[in-house]
Amino acid sequence: MLSKLMINPFVMFQQQSLMANGSSSTTTDTIQCEELMRGGSKSFFAASRVLPKRVRNPSIALYAFCRLMDDIVDDGGDDIGIIQTLQERINLIYLGKPMDVPADRALAIVVAEYKIPKTLLEALLEGFKWDKMGRRYNTIDELYEYAARVAGSVGAMMSLIMGTRYHEPIERACELGLAMQLTNIARDVGEDARNGRLYLPLNWLREEGIDPELWLKNPVFTPQIAHVVDRLLKTADTLYQRSQNGISKLPRDCRAAIYGARLVYAQIGRQIEKQDLDSISQRAIVSSGQKKILMLKALSAMIHVKHVKTNLEPIKEIQYLVEAVPFEDPYAHYAGSLEQRMVWVINTLEKAERHRLARMN
Repeated sequence: MLSKLMINPFVMFQQQSLMANGSSSTTTDTIQCEELMRGGSKSFFAASRVLPKRVRNPSIALYAFCRLMDDIVDDGGDDIGIIQTLQERINLIYLGKPMDVPADRALAIVVAEYKIPKTLLEALLEGFKWDKMGRRYNTIDELYEYAARVAGSVGAMMSLIMGTRYHEPIERACELGLAMQLTNIARDVGEDARNGRLYLPLNWLREEGIDPELWLKNPVFTPQIAHVVDRLLKTADTLYQRSQNGISKLPRDCRAAIYGARLVYAQIGRQIEKQDLDSISQRAIVSSGQKKILMLKALSAMIHVKHVKTNLEPIKEIQYLVEAVPFEDPYAHYAGSLEQRMVWVINTLEKAERHRLARMN
């Protein structure tokens, strides 16, 4: 149940790759990674089209490897052997000696350029391991632990690719990953159950008088299941709101794509609601027309992203992901050209204005 990537600067991904692997190899790797992405997640593909090229190409490389890991775990038989093999592939990537596979070669360049901590990829792998084990989650906090690994980790890595290396926006990105994963779970209740998987918090089911094991043997839609799905969507909506405050702290040319991904995924929840919360007998789909409207709306994020007031405590399950990223001066990379210095000034003024408004409120 890999979250479909939310969904930072890689000064020229293709130029750096060309230096490492040669022109034809790099072009082939990029094309193959993009084809894997195109077939795996239409929502992410739609959002990625708005990303600047400096971010889009390494994001595709990251997604392709994550998708490949997910497929291997789903298709394989030997649980321990598969996880060990994937761990070895991650080790080789961090040694700069990736397997002779397009996704591995492309990701090796990305992790080196962006200094992506190994902890983040290993967190993702641990989440896949839990999938392989058929792990169940008694509480929403336990489900957060799972979502932090399979989706929050991706949010953190995407933040690094976009050029953000300080903790607040990375924390918000992890929360966006959690929200997306909860949406995935709410959408796929029926499909997962028919495959013997159950991700809904078990204590929520029991509170509705549902025996999880009995229901899994005959997964039918009931008003009680609808209450659980509704509760999960409301939890996701809270996370979407608090994650929004990190979008304004991203580089301006990345905001629209991330805001677009946030809007498209939240719309999946609205579609489930239109279907009377029945994600057992049908699957909620956001139409291409709706996606286009939402992506157009997302373009406004390049100018302004509405700040949402939240008084919630930090989510402890994502903190180890945030702390894995060494802190860096958020404006250190703007010390070069005139254009870069102007961007630094604009971002500094925006930050000061946000603080002023916060004090007035």
